[in-house]
This record gives sequence, C-alpha cells and structure tokens, in this order.
Amino acid sequence: MTRTNNRPLVRTATKADAGPLIAVLAEAFHHGPLADWLIPDPDERRTVYYRYFKDALHAGLEHGQVHTTSDQTAVAIWYPRPEPAPTDHHQRLETLERIAGPYAPKFVLLEEMFDAVHPDTPHHYLAYLAVDPTHHNQGIGAALLTDHHRHLDDIGIPAYLEASNLHNRRLYLRHGYTAGPTITLPTHGPTIWRMWRGTPTTNGGRTPFPHTTRRNP
Repeated sequence: MTRTNNRPLVRTATKADAGPLIAVLAEAFHHGPLADWLIPDPDERRTVYYRYFKDALHAGLEHGQVHTTSDQTAVAIWYPRPEPAPTDHHQRLETLERIAGPYAPKFVLLEEMFDAVHPDTPHHYLAYLAVDPTHHNQGIGAALLTDHHRHLDDIGIPAYLEASNLHNRRLYLRHGYTAGPTITLPTHGPTIWRMWRGTPTTNGGRTPFPHTTRRNP
C-alpha cells in the first residue's frame, strides 16, 4: 500500500472489493457524452452499466491489475500489453449481447473502434479510472495515477488510455500524457481522445504519440 499526502491508501483490489467497486464504476461513468450516446435512457443505462462494469471489473481482476483505495472510493483497471492483445470477437459479441441487449451494437462498435487503433508499442493500458462522484476534486484519481506511473517509470514502460471528455483529457495532460489522433464515434457520437504517456526523458519533455498500425476487426 502507498499513501499520497493525506489521501486514502492505494492498494491492490481483490474479489472482496467487487461490490463497492462495480458501483463506483457504474456511477462514475453514468453521466457524460459517451454514456448518452451508448444508452440515451438514464434508467436503462443504470441497469446495463451495472452488468457491463461487473464484467469489466472481474475481467480486470482475472487478467489485469486493479487498484483501489483504502475506503473503496476509486478504482483503476490496468492491462499490461507487451504485444497486441488477441480478441475473440465472437465470444465478446455474445457477452455484450447478454449484457447490453438492444444496446449491444453500439458497445460492440465502441470496443472495435478502440481495438482497431490500439498502439502496437508495449505499454500498460488504463482501461478505466473511476472515482465516486461524491469524492471528486480530492485528488483521489490523481493518487491512483501517480502510484501506477511511479511503477511504470521504474520499469520503463509507457501508458495508454482513451479519454471520453475534456475534463479527463485535461487531467491526463497534467500527468504527462500526450494527446494523439482522436476517435469520432458515428451517428452524432462524441469525440474520444487517445492519450500516451511515454517513459521519462532526460530533458523532461513529453514523448511523441507512437505510430499505430490500424487493425481490422
């Protein structure tokens, strides 16, 4: 565990944390342009999002690295990506149809667009960073970022993520990320900012966004 100033301890999450952290994810992502695009009805969104983030959290616990705080008010899900990750598209389609029902096509499209432009360079992928909305502006999300960034800097590994709104984009820029080419979702969908944080440089500057070979779904 690590503590940043007087903020809660950052620690590795376990299956025992699942209930509270699923709720944090679902609530943190409930509002915003991406949420409105995926599921316009907020009541239906709440139901689908709980199922979606239950799947996301358990996938992170099994295949990635999940960090939380001592009071379970925030969660970060990271995936080490030493090489492009294979995806079983048929299985994922079945999962999303079960989770999202009539909204599955947009979830499938979103994930396929993300996968198609994911960087080839080895990195850690921040799939989700969520803070309980009642604990915003307390530096908790920044503490989770700083904790993992310190580890990445020690081992010389970059980080990558997609920011779904301008507020988050500004947060990541402050933490050393470079904004790369954007993703614009169809049917009047929002813009997604692809962001890259390279390894520390000798002059303290930002590393350029890496070349990406577009992959077909």
